[in-house]
Amino acid sequence: MNSTPAAGAPLTPGDIARLDFAKQGGLLPAIIVDPAGAVRMLGYMNREALAETFKRGRVVFLSRSRGRLWEKGETSGNTLEFIEARTDCDRDALLITARPRGPVCHLGTSGCFGEPAAPLAFLTELEAVIAERIAQRPEGSYTARLYAEGVNRMAQKVGEEGLEVALAAVTEGEEKLVAESADLIYHLALLLKSRGLSLERIAAELRARHASKR
Repeated sequence: MNSTPAAGAPLTPGDIARLDFAKQGGLLPAIIVDPAGAVRMLGYMNREALAETFKRGRVVFLSRSRGRLWEKGETSGNTLEFIEARTDCDRDALLITARPRGPVCHLGTSGCFGEPAAPLAFLTELEAVIAERIAQRPEGSYTARLYAEGVNRMAQKVGEEGLEVALAAVTEGEEKLVAESADLIYHLALLLKSRGLSLERIAAELRARHASKR
């Protein structure tokens, strides 16, 4: 017997048929949040749009004005990389976690509700910028050049920046410590990208450690 998808549990493609699309004329509101939990936009999905989202690995909506499926970023290139979908207790709304690749709003902002309220949300944008620089390799890009020099050089920079943070903590003021910490996080994000990892993975590890000690 098919079970009802549990509220808050990640959905699978097999759960689509058990969502309550009938209540709102075949559509479910889909709230898009980034990995940091900041709300980026609201769209609508029918069964096909949600199935295509799972299939493509990028968020697909049903455009109500055009009456067809619409992949976010299909013209702008500012796609939403699909991570997971969850439903609410009534199975008639969706919470989609996605990694933005560029501005989410058509007005050029990072979200349709203004800038994300979560202070750490910019780290997701930073990773998107790093990925873009690596892919496009614009002339004069420090990111592209350092990435091309290889993992050993990137690891060396992380070590150097870590030392700078430690020195700033004991010999410098607050502003210098913040600046050096920002340099360290940037270089760490780049190094992780070179290994196919993300800051989200690090956060998940910290969360798991915390949960294990409760």
